[in-house]
Amino acid sequence: MPDYRILLAGDLALVVEFGNEISPACSEKVRRLNQSLRQKSIPGIVETVPTYRSLLIHYDPMRLSYRKLCRYIKASVSTAAGADGGRKKRIEIPVCYGGQYGEDLQAVAQHVGLSEEEVIRLHSSGDYLIYMMGFLPGFPYLGGMDPRLKTPRLSDPRTSIPAGSVGIGGEQTGIYPIASPGGWRLIGRTPLKLYDSKSEKPTLYQAGDYIRFHPIDEQEYLWIERLVKSGQYECKWEHMD
Repeated sequence: MPDYRILLAGDLALVVEFGNEISPACSEKVRRLNQSLRQKSIPGIVETVPTYRSLLIHYDPMRLSYRKLCRYIKASVSTAAGADGGRKKRIEIPVCYGGQYGEDLQAVAQHVGLSEEEVIRLHSSGDYLIYMMGFLPGFPYLGGMDPRLKTPRLSDPRTSIPAGSVGIGGEQTGIYPIASPGGWRLIGRTPLKLYDSKSEKPTLYQAGDYIRFHPIDEQEYLWIERLVKSGQYECKWEHMD
């Protein structure tokens, strides 16, 4: 692993920073360190929060000193450097594009100079790495969108966006797991319930997983929506080679 640095984040947290760029390689280092620390179940570590290029660690200084935590980090970085990172997981997210489910699809297509069908094809043809979770519970910050789809955010954000909405904001794409305000361009919507606070695992995915969007029509959207509400739908996923 390349050099890293440890930065203080107040009295109860610190940041382990890797590099100064957003990249899959940097994200992998963050994820491996996070996995290593979590597997050790170190008393005094309250929570770890992976981001694009760093890991935020909240800890209880009454149970774990700063110096001792730094020693754990050093050992974990060394261990993580030789790990294989584990098998990668890809989750399939069905999306109904355009119309009432993606009211900005036409505007996005016009902005990038492509047909709506081509925008859908490009958006659903790749695997998106989840760099981090944030903004809202279950909101995935995804990397890997085709640069031809780059579209600026709305100048006036909407006050309410339906849960499951898939949007484009600049060079990124993401999914609104719950209803909220937002300024990303909406191109589609998934019928899946992406966040459930009452579930043992409240989200379908986590940082380090991959997402692939699967285009569906309105009839299939409504069918999946019924299955989700009745608890009969099983999310499709697979391990990647």
